[in-house]
Amino acid sequence: MLAGTVDAQLIGDSPAVADLRADIERTARSDAKVLITGESGSGKELVARSVHAHSGRAAKPFVAVNCAGLPETLLESELFGHVKGSFTGAYRDKQGKLEIADGGTLFLDEVGEMTLRMQGLLLRFLETGELQKVGADRARATVNIRVIAATNRNLRELIAQQAFREDLFYRLNVIHLVVPPLRERRADIPDLALRFLKSATSAGHYALRSVSPEAMEALCKYSWPGNVRELQNLLERLVVTCQRDVALPEDLPPEVRLQPFGAIRPRRERRRTVSDELYQKLVDTGESFWTLVYPLYMQREITRGILRDLVKKGLQEARGNYRIVVRIFNLPPTDYKRFLNFLRTHECQVSFKEFR
Repeated sequence: MLAGTVDAQLIGDSPAVADLRADIERTARSDAKVLITGESGSGKELVARSVHAHSGRAAKPFVAVNCAGLPETLLESELFGHVKGSFTGAYRDKQGKLEIADGGTLFLDEVGEMTLRMQGLLLRFLETGELQKVGADRARATVNIRVIAATNRNLRELIAQQAFREDLFYRLNVIHLVVPPLRERRADIPDLALRFLKSATSAGHYALRSVSPEAMEALCKYSWPGNVRELQNLLERLVVTCQRDVALPEDLPPEVRLQPFGAIRPRRERRRTVSDELYQKLVDTGESFWTLVYPLYMQREITRGILRDLVKKGLQEARGNYRIVVRIFNLPPTDYKRFLNFLRTHECQVSFKEFR
């Protein structure tokens, strides 16, 4: 059932998709590690799920981990698990994703965002299969999983910058699958658009039922910098906003309706970073900068660059006013000088002028 569901989304008659489907089928026959590369939104996780669904591990779990969404120590605990008392808040033993995926497939999304230390821990696991939880004195189990990694970064460039381990790259890059961007498979756009339209309208009573030939031509000419994800989002939005049964060109967003063929340069969609996650947590939970961010920085779980990015987000929201940043970071006004002194001491203070 899973294989059919996944394959239904890898539709199209373009040579690029036909080649990819053949590569997936060949890859699924082996148990080798896989590295999937492609632009953001092109469907890398979809390809990973398809490899799993066609493999001998299909009846076992498929477990996905976003390596870019967690600070280093949280990612370590997420992957390897932890034992009770290993850190503040570890009130019980916890299984990691590696243990949960035993017998199945572990999908490491955005693997290029891992810190060098985490890369070393992952490399050791790949070499030994041994699982050592955070806080444990030794490895207590071995697991049997297939690892599929994905990234939209150029790992060879990261290796040259000494930001990615070359030995880990060769461990992961046994089979390399490249997911083509949507602009290289324009012949598939009508089929994809109609499938997304059908899926979106099945969830409720909507007027829209089809797309006019003129509107479809505009969809096929657009360069789709956000790839398949952008196309899906556009069709879902059309279903809600369009009041007629056939979408016309004027119903499309201006960038699609008015942009001549090839005028938009493909761009890499901005990834959600650790600083994004921390900023959102500060805003959503009301937790103080001193209790959430400060310990992570002092224990070297986040870098100076991440802290600077976090400050920039605050300044952008506060239009360059550090006193408002203090409030956004849930600090009392009396902590204003202490906060600025901390940033200066650690060379993380950002000029407020560019945000005014």
